[in-house]
Amino acid sequence: MSTRSTTVDLLALERQLCFALAVASRSVIGYYKPILEPLGLTHPQYLVMLALWEEEPRSLSQLADVLRLEPATLSPLVKRLEAAGFVTRERSAHDERSLAVRLTPAGRALRARAEEVPPQVVEALGVDVDELVDLQSRLTAVIDRIAPAKPAP
Repeated sequence: MSTRSTTVDLLALERQLCFALAVASRSVIGYYKPILEPLGLTHPQYLVMLALWEEEPRSLSQLADVLRLEPATLSPLVKRLEAAGFVTRERSAHDERSLAVRLTPAGRALRARAEEVPPQVVEALGVDVDELVDLQSRLTAVIDRIAPAKPAP
């Protein structure tokens, strides 16, 4: 006679949200790598460029806030983008303790090539666009509840 339990194992790996998110994150970001390489960008650098294409200049702390990164993590990314010729870092005219990050002409021109990235990612993932839009919206809602963005000053 079997004494198999009918209770749900709360510690089963396949039931863990953190596991599903970690695997999904690594997998999706892995699809970006060959798409971003011809642009000369890593995925974290691509995120910095996306933020700057939306608005520039941005201080290092503004970039850190919008990207939800620590400034110590962001600083080397920005330095590599500067070495690649995509951005400049200058002391702010309003606050010389603050670094203003600006796009260079090459950084602005890169945007046109980067517009090809999202369709290539969608194709590589082989997932319906509506499903991806829904997933992004749902994840953003969760993020906003558990780690809301800092309000703009």
